[in-house]
Amino acid sequence: MTGGIREWPEDERPREKMHRQGAANLTNAELLALIIRTGDTATGKSAIDLGRDLISHFGENLRELGSADISEITAIKGIGPAKATGIKAAFTLSARFQARKLELLDRFTSPRQVFDYFHHEFRDSRKEYFLVLLLDGKNRIIRRVQVSEGSLNQSIVHPREVFIPAVKESAAAMILVHNHPTGDPAPSPEDIAITRRLKEAGEIMGIKVLDHIIIGDGEDAYLSFVERGLL
Repeated sequence: MTGGIREWPEDERPREKMHRQGAANLTNAELLALIIRTGDTATGKSAIDLGRDLISHFGENLRELGSADISEITAIKGIGPAKATGIKAAFTLSARFQARKLELLDRFTSPRQVFDYFHHEFRDSRKEYFLVLLLDGKNRIIRRVQVSEGSLNQSIVHPREVFIPAVKESAAAMILVHNHPTGDPAPSPEDIAITRRLKEAGEIMGIKVLDHIIIGDGEDAYLSFVERGLL
């Protein structure tokens, strides 16, 4: 179909379609078109055409697009800095919303539940993140704390950085969580050494380390130190 979206039949325009049928009935290209808003006059492409170009380049499941930086998005012809910034903002809001769900969760009852929660957040990450889930005396979640970003080593993940927020929040226990960008959740010697060090520090502080869960890629790609007998 040629011409701008305003020239399309009303029932085929993304905005009108959303109002009539709901957002769930829009395709990924149509949803992206609503974020992009306008087409590109230089190429004559509509906003939906640009959405399709993005999906063609990054993939239908949107994982690569969600983790792409602005320079990678603007590499698509017709997507300038303004459009790329809007796309990046939309994905960032989605990630923050997902993170906020943690506040509504009473407690994690199994390593699998921790993996299910964090898998979508970390599965496409190109960096390694180390988080601590602070728990009260009934193992209910108080809040999450990001301790480090980058390669995991003992100079970055120091007991001081882990236990200062735990003391401030009067946490009784904690769960350690970090991701492996390689996708393989098998623990490295550094992972094992850091976990042992934090467990020993927790015993001194009276704050129990309940588990350390490594998030990889794939539907079952995680490792629990407790389940493997490493903690």
